[in-house]
Amino acid sequence: MSDKISGFLDEKDQKRLIRLSRRGTVGPTAIYYAGVTAPIISASMSVMVRNAIEMVGLSAYWQWFLSALVAALAGISWYLIFIRWSYRSPRDVVGDGRAEMDVQLLEERMQVRRGGVEIRIDWANVVSVKTRRGYTTVEVQGAEPLLIPDAWFDNDRVARKQFVERLKQKAGV
Repeated sequence: MSDKISGFLDEKDQKRLIRLSRRGTVGPTAIYYAGVTAPIISASMSVMVRNAIEMVGLSAYWQWFLSALVAALAGISWYLIFIRWSYRSPRDVVGDGRAEMDVQLLEERMQVRRGGVEIRIDWANVVSVKTRRGYTTVEVQGAEPLLIPDAWFDNDRVARKQFVERLKQKAGV
């Protein structure tokens, strides 16, 4: 039984990892509210800027023109911030998909290496290990989830089961 597994994340695995990494904190509902609140922020900025410009003594034309311009920029900026929060590209989550990933189970920790990046995870920080059809996920406190595709085991169900059992045993989950 080996305590080390390695392989590449294909496009399907990268999409799974992106879904797992979102954690639901900013999702479709937040995007909806971003669209609802953007006009409110725009209107508020318009009123504030118009009142400030009115005190300066500019003509009504410049008051409305500048307040509309600032309002439009505020609304667009607000909406784009929310869109960026909800959008995760594969490169943001998994980096370069062609880099090989090694997962090694050591006595004191789990060690993950992807390209030139090495991550050491203490067993106490492994929150859960869940086996699903086609892959296993490892949720880690304070980090993005780890995805281990079944393809890395060359479709050897016994090797996969032994690796996952050893992982669960070491993590205490």
